[in-house]
Amino acid sequence: MIKLYTTTDLLAAVQSIIDAEPRLNELVEVVNLLQENPEPSTFNLIIRSKTGIAQVLDWHNVAPPYLLPEEIDLKPENLLALVYAKLGNYERAYELLQGDQVLLNEIDIINCLQNGIPLDPNRLTSDFNPFEEYRFCHNSAILHHYAATEETFDPNKAHYFYREALNTAPNGEFHAFTARQFAIFLNDAGDLDHAEHLLEKAIVEALSDDAILELKATQVGIWMKKLIAPYDPALLDNLKTTLWEVLQHYQKQGRSLEESLLLIDAAQVANYSDSFAESLGYINRAIDILRKEEQVELLAQAQYRRGVLLYTWAKNDNPQFFRPAMESFQGALNVFTKDTAPDVFADIHQYLGVIYAEIPDEIKKKSIWAGVSSASFQEALAYFTKETFPYEYAMVCNNYANALSKYPEAVHSDNLDKAVFYYAEALEVRKAPEWPLERAVTLLNYVETCWFLNLQGNGSNRALYEQMQDMVKEAESLSDDAQIQASVKEQMERLEKLEQALKEEGAQM
Repeated sequence: MIKLYTTTDLLAAVQSIIDAEPRLNELVEVVNLLQENPEPSTFNLIIRSKTGIAQVLDWHNVAPPYLLPEEIDLKPENLLALVYAKLGNYERAYELLQGDQVLLNEIDIINCLQNGIPLDPNRLTSDFNPFEEYRFCHNSAILHHYAATEETFDPNKAHYFYREALNTAPNGEFHAFTARQFAIFLNDAGDLDHAEHLLEKAIVEALSDDAILELKATQVGIWMKKLIAPYDPALLDNLKTTLWEVLQHYQKQGRSLEESLLLIDAAQVANYSDSFAESLGYINRAIDILRKEEQVELLAQAQYRRGVLLYTWAKNDNPQFFRPAMESFQGALNVFTKDTAPDVFADIHQYLGVIYAEIPDEIKKKSIWAGVSSASFQEALAYFTKETFPYEYAMVCNNYANALSKYPEAVHSDNLDKAVFYYAEALEVRKAPEWPLERAVTLLNYVETCWFLNLQGNGSNRALYEQMQDMVKEAESLSDDAQIQASVKEQMERLEKLEQALKEEGAQM
């Protein structure tokens, strides 16, 4: 529903313009400006006798962030063209504006932005009064940001026009509107500190609660990118507080789609804080909303996130969650197929490979799970190759090797040999300077698998014993992580006992 907010003296005139169009009044409501505050959405317009038609700043992020002129003449054709454009009926809007090529150009630019059609910034015009100077700079930045082709994209020009728009903004609200888009641009460019500083300043200068909350929502996105293990407790606390504040705001406004996206972020933050039950609650709420809204792709993304959460929980000594994790990942695969999203498809399969290997079930079914586990790892390795994705390749190799050592009858098959091969592949990539923790983990996994290779009773395996000893010592030197050091201590003690057994065996020969 589109709302036209107008003054008492114009109510009847505006209503008559709407009523003159067949059934348009079923989609447009005329509201007394003195009785209801305009909602900050692109679906609304403000109409006053002195200033004509004015745009409402779109803090609901419904349309491209393009600014129309501060004042548009109150003519029936102008008002109707703007209404039809907001309804997506651009053909009718163009028909109404044949006598006003300037406004027609504005509407056409919005249409192109809405549909991802490249635009020439030279189409923008301005008479350079104070507001028009700001509007020209803001819109120029938007076109350079969103409407350039790969060949014409010039980040320096986008940066320049965003800065000029901030410098010429008529008040704190418009400054905030531009600052949010500039922060998104900087976030995309990886300039997170600059984006964060920009938003902090804009939050102070913004005039409305809607502006402040949207700036904070953008701030959340930047902070999510800055989260790197080990997670900064202060940053996690800021994220939790801000997420909750913005979530409550979206709930009050009935913006369920935006709420669901924030719930996915909230689930991830809670997971980083080891609040697994809280995290699961958030992601389940997001899934319920997205299913009701029939947002298939976003639902698949939420199912993927839920799968990761449950997988993490299962790996933390809660194996009962492997099965629901598997079901979530399988649901996501309905959308993230090998053809449409090969990277996500491969990532899901590397998780499924682990799950199938470790899922609790009857012994007689374990060989079936082993088969599908191996198939999933092969799907992941088909995409994450050593040449193109070395980090991911090493991760999959390490996990595949772990799984191979757990498959049924592994000791009596070639699975252990395969495991050793994939550990070696992972170690070839996981060099100490770049990935010391990952290398330490793989070294200790490798050593653990070697215990199944019957070291005693075969003197030729002393070389393998010595290799294991070297690996444990290297792992000890690579990381101070408590779990790594505990594993090193355990392996050292086992190797000392084996050394004594090998000495006794040699003495008897």
